Amino acid sequence: MLSEFLKTEILNNQVSDYLLAIAILLGGVLVINLIKSLFLSRLKRWSNRTATDLDDRLVILIERPVMRLCYVGTFYVSVHNLSLHPILAQAVEVICIILVTVLGIQLLGSLVEYSIRIYWITRNRDAALEQTLHALVPAVKVVVWAVGIVFLLDNLGFDISAVVAGLGIGGVAIALASQGVLQDLFSYFAILFDSPFELGDFIIVGDLVGTVEHIGIKTTHLRSLGGEQLIIANTDLTSSRIQNFKRMARRRIVFKLSVTYATGAECLTEIPEIVQDIIQNIENVSFDRAHFSHYGDFSLDFEVVYFVESSDYNVYMDAQQQIYLKIKSAFTARAIEFAYPTQLVHLNQLQTQPANHPRHNGHAPVQATES
Repeated sequence: MLSEFLKTEILNNQVSDYLLAIAILLGGVLVINLIKSLFLSRLKRWSNRTATDLDDRLVILIERPVMRLCYVGTFYVSVHNLSLHPILAQAVEVICIILVTVLGIQLLGSLVEYSIRIYWITRNRDAALEQTLHALVPAVKVVVWAVGIVFLLDNLGFDISAVVAGLGIGGVAIALASQGVLQDLFSYFAILFDSPFELGDFIIVGDLVGTVEHIGIKTTHLRSLGGEQLIIANTDLTSSRIQNFKRMARRRIVFKLSVTYATGAECLTEIPEIVQDIIQNIENVSFDRAHFSHYGDFSLDFEVVYFVESSDYNVYMDAQQQIYLKIKSAFTARAIEFAYPTQLVHLNQLQTQPANHPRHNGHAPVQATES
């Protein structure tokens, strides 16, 4: 009796097929709910005890799109083995495709936002960068939705070649009309992810010098030493050589000392030692070397190298001033003269002779002869 009932056909399916579909559906839902109650509940309690909100976002990411995808997958598997009417089967197929696509787009968009959040935290939670990244998220989501809709139309059987071709032609026209803007936009992404500089960095770009105040989608703003604001296109920045002084751990300084040729050999020997003693007693400075380097046109030249253990420009200038002043005092005490461009003229002057000298009256002088 029971076996006959199970073999009874209703709408081209036996009762046993319907019971199996219901069992798969209920079993899948039960497993999903067990996972939510056992795993997700513990994950929520753990995330609530942490200081960061990244784990909270991850829990929401798992709870919403992922669990919903599991429900849709369970429903599809449960009815997949049933022999449904073609229209009903197609309707189930279309509904599942739409749900999976929409949930997949939401999941991908949430992953992008989550990744951007992690990137912002790794960059020391910069406020200006957060504002820029928040402006970037909607644009990324639009791209994700556009790709997802094209994918959905393709899976629903629509001919998307004409749509893609139209988008391609329109994209080319827009790209040609806004070539400069797109170049700056791509340069902005290059600056954002490669990070050649950050807000607050002191940089030199060609002849322009200043501190980075703003990194925008099209332009970057610098504050020059004179106080004026310099606005530079991002394309110009990515195509130029950039000197970033903020990331400099120490500053290497090379300078030349020139003394006169009248300086004695003993003093020349003492000069490197004098300079070394001076530099070693300056705070935040490390002496490297001092050598008699070469003979100049008007001077004897020494090359001195030292390091300032700071990237601060004011620290460097203070140290340099102390070194120069102490060298001047030490040289003055030892009567060592600094050289500067001079010109020495030697004049060969004829001795003054009387007017009646033979050279003046036209006669050759009479030479004495020995007899």
